[in-house]
Order: sequence, then structure tokens, then C-alpha cells
Amino acid sequence: MKVNEGLYYTEDHEWIKVENGVGTIGVTDFAQQELGDIVFVELPEIGEEFQQNDNFGVIESVKAVSDLYIPVSGDICEINENLLDQPELVNEEPYQGGWIIKINLSAEKELEDLMNAEEYQEFLKGEA
Repeated sequence: MKVNEGLYYTEDHEWIKVENGVGTIGVTDFAQQELGDIVFVELPEIGEEFQQNDNFGVIESVKAVSDLYIPVSGDICEINENLLDQPELVNEEPYQGGWIIKINLSAEKELEDLMNAEEYQEFLKGEA
């Protein structure tokens, strides 16, 4: 199971990478493995605003339907439209082509509430 350095992680198994005030968000390798084959991803609208931990969408696999929670507050500036036709990208490339949304962060300080790679790996030991 892959955990990338330089990202922030949530207990709900979302990750966020921040560059110049924009956060790219997806689900972790652990999450996609637990879900199994992903068949659908519900995406929010560009411009929608969310507060930290709000539900921003749904991910559906052959095994389960799971809510997606936003790690930090902000407004949606981009969605991964490739997932509409190729939801399996989340399984194949959870940290690259399988990203889900990008947001303009409105409270970068909220990143302090999240785990770094090392903390997330420790967290996963308790999930196994």
C-alpha cells in the first residue's frame, strides 16, 4: 500500500496536495483497495463552496458506496472530468490521474488538523 510523502491525509482516507493555495484532493491507495473496483464518482460543481469535513461527493464501487469528505475549506476550482468516463482511474492511479477535485483553499491553517505521511501510516496500522 502506497503512502506518498508531501501530502496531507484524513482519517476518512482522503489526501490533499497543496500548491500555491490550490489543493488537489483524492482518495488514498488504502481507500481504493478497500473499496475494490470503482464504477462511479459523483463530482461537485465548479464554484461550490465547502467547509472542512463537508461531504462533497460519493464514490461507488462494486462493493460499497462511500461519501467523500473535503479535508479543508474552500471552493471547487476544477473537477477531474476523466472520472466521469473512467472512474477506474481512482484504482489505477489514486495519487496521479485518479485525483477527484481541486479547490481554492480558504483556510490554509486547517491543514494543521490533517496527518502527514508518517502519521497516516501509523493510523493505518490501527485500521488493518
